[in-house]
Amino acid sequence: MSVAEFIADQLFQRGVRHVFGIPGGASIPYIEALRKCGIEFILVSNESAAGIMADVTARLTGIPGICHATLGPGATNLATGAGGALLDRSPVIAFTSEVDRNMIHRTTQMNIDHQKLFEPICKATFRMTPGNAFEVIDKAFTVATEEYPGPVHIGLPSDIAGSEILIPDVCFPEKNQIEYENDVPEILGLLRRSVRPILAIGLTFARLGSVSELNDFLSKNKMPVVLTPMAKGVLNEENQCYGGVLFHGLSDYLEDLFRESDLVIGLGYDPVEYNYESWMPDVPLLHFNTVKTDLPPLSTVKEYLGDPVEWFNILRQANPDHYVFNKMAVRSMRDEMLSVFNGFTGHFGPVAALKILQDELPPDSIITVDVGSHLHLAGQFWNTRAKKNIIMTNGWSGMGFGLPAALAVKMTRPMSPVVCITGDGGFLMMAGEIITARRYNIPVIVVVLSDGELNLIKLKQIWGNREPYATRLYSGDLFDSDMFFGIRVIQADSEESMLNAIRESLSLNVPVIINARIDPDDYNWLVVRKKS
Repeated sequence: MSVAEFIADQLFQRGVRHVFGIPGGASIPYIEALRKCGIEFILVSNESAAGIMADVTARLTGIPGICHATLGPGATNLATGAGGALLDRSPVIAFTSEVDRNMIHRTTQMNIDHQKLFEPICKATFRMTPGNAFEVIDKAFTVATEEYPGPVHIGLPSDIAGSEILIPDVCFPEKNQIEYENDVPEILGLLRRSVRPILAIGLTFARLGSVSELNDFLSKNKMPVVLTPMAKGVLNEENQCYGGVLFHGLSDYLEDLFRESDLVIGLGYDPVEYNYESWMPDVPLLHFNTVKTDLPPLSTVKEYLGDPVEWFNILRQANPDHYVFNKMAVRSMRDEMLSVFNGFTGHFGPVAALKILQDELPPDSIITVDVGSHLHLAGQFWNTRAKKNIIMTNGWSGMGFGLPAALAVKMTRPMSPVVCITGDGGFLMMAGEIITARRYNIPVIVVVLSDGELNLIKLKQIWGNREPYATRLYSGDLFDSDMFFGIRVIQADSEESMLNAIRESLSLNVPVIINARIDPDDYNWLVVRKKS
């Protein structure tokens, strides 16, 4: 096999069916090899979108997502997507073309050191040769999927695509299992001494944990539960233990739960989303995770490292029969938060738009939410019904995530209605991907909450007693037309027109944009200022 044929064959054998990216001249042999192997190369408008689509595809399939860019500017664009995969914990392999070995240290067009570029934002970076192709592909998939999962970069020199690979005579050694020394007696002691524990569930649990095991545990060991944003969906919002989502809209109401607790149990909690010290009371912390974690310097911190099955085994060993759970206090807090939320539906703001979406979308719908003030509302108040049907970025928190994420979701889950909820700022960053939706007829509904400003930045300026500055995006209407890049734009400026727009969009089998011209005043009251 040639190097190009080998890469395509290996990707196909490992379950890859799409590669996202933008080709360069050196990419042509690889794209042809992918096509012949049954892998579709999805042409995007910006390499950042390719990285996001690979990330989200990996989240939904469990198979590393693959993206590709040419050298120089293509690689730097792709780096944004790689950074997202790193901090959102997604297994991604990012291929980039590179100059050949004769030019690697020369001054020449588009040439930068890709290994130095990707090293700080990837778990590993390799430069492939015909002699190391076997080893590089094997290591890339292994490293990308190990805890924490993340991106691996592979550089493809421009002169090796047609070269015959060299088959090594040696077998690669299996990775040794890491043995952790967990202080189980001390951990059990913390659990048994606690009377009012609170459970904080995070991103690692969302990736690896068993929802049914969590529900079984809570049915016998009732305690308040709070989630980090990317863990949204692991617990039904109607479960009597469910408190809410940290850091998102009205999360200051959760402080009543924190104040009453005497132990925080972090279950797959990843501080990349929200540091413990940003919300925890002065109580002991018991942290269950898969890898060693950067934890705050509290007086009492105990860490247990293992897989989720072991976490629950330890929790059950404690066999506590003295936990105090104030069911009515949790219910009252949730009802009050919902009442406040519903109090903002008397005008056409983001709350009204989200409520109509929630009411009208079919139960199997999946939403992707871009970064901005609207994410703080959707992350708290969207009712997942214990389905992992809300896709966001929080570790990376890059604007522009929503639209390419929605395209990846729809390609992976073609039978589910898919809706992207984005602000106008995030939409403008990735507006070119509307052409990607049109090119491949990916029927996503893109709801643009148009308020003409970078609202979250404006709020932070106001919190700092500064006049809003450099946050106004445009004057007048964002689209000012019923078509955008050949895609229909449906206007909505009231609850009635929003309702009609959603119903009409759901009846179509083509990509469509809903321009929801909202009053952003809700955000002033519902977005909670992050504690330092």
